[in-house]
Amino acid sequence: MPRTIWSGAISFGLVTVPCHVQSATENHSIQFHQYHLEDMGRVRVKKVCELEDREIAQSEIGKGYEYAKDKVVAISDEELRELPLPTAKAIEIEAFVPLDSIDPIQIGEGYYLAPDGAVAAKPYKLLVQALGRSSKVAVAKYAWSGRERLGLLRIRDDAIVLHAMRWPDEIRPPAAVDPPNEKVSEEEIEGALALMESMARDDLDGPEFEDTYTDALAKIIEAKREDRELPEAPEPEKPARILDLMAALNESVEKAKASRGEDADVHEMPKKAAAKNSAKKQPAKKTAKKAAARKSKSA
Repeated sequence: MPRTIWSGAISFGLVTVPCHVQSATENHSIQFHQYHLEDMGRVRVKKVCELEDREIAQSEIGKGYEYAKDKVVAISDEELRELPLPTAKAIEIEAFVPLDSIDPIQIGEGYYLAPDGAVAAKPYKLLVQALGRSSKVAVAKYAWSGRERLGLLRIRDDAIVLHAMRWPDEIRPPAAVDPPNEKVSEEEIEGALALMESMARDDLDGPEFEDTYTDALAKIIEAKREDRELPEAPEPEKPARILDLMAALNESVEKAKASRGEDADVHEMPKKAAAKNSAKKQPAKKTAKKAAARKSKSA
């Protein structure tokens, strides 16, 4: 069972739901330590006091804020727990909004909120069913680790999930990307939509969504343990230079269908595009006929 990260309550108007916060995710990646390559001795980080030039124990370490040069005020964990905020002990729901009204770039790590005891069972279930029926999510404020945060509450299989959120002023504007002003035709957009449709699926189950990096790393570690030759890395495909966007889209649709076991016939170009290409070829035929006529007259 996941350990409790924080205990408090969900505040929903005058309704209070005591709860425990538990991590909703697991990290399955392979973890490395640092070693001295000469003798493979473990390298560790020591915490040293700059003034006394000695290593100090964790019990001697606390938090502090430097408000001026070499001027520090100490802040204890107890003082942080007793902050004069209503969100210090509770997850205060501020509003209910449609999920699509929130930019996904604001949404972060997810946590499960578990009801704390029998007294929380009914109000917890009430909030679950109300959120589910409303098709909305709750936006809340809470305080963890010395700062107030914004959060999103949603339902997942009859459990309440709390997602950490960034404050709106923490999101940088996309203007820094400097999006290109290139124009694309309606036919090219239709081709891209056809490619998206050929790649559409209902879930994320399948080998495409497995962590192949960790598997490859495990194979390297196993080979080194057994003093075997390391597996060869596959040669990466060089990205092709796109000269004809429509042709690239059609070929991509063909490959997507073939990978899913569907008919791998070349995707038909949208009618407008086909007509447009046909129209472009007409003047060439007329020019050829005129050249032939001029040649016969001169003969």
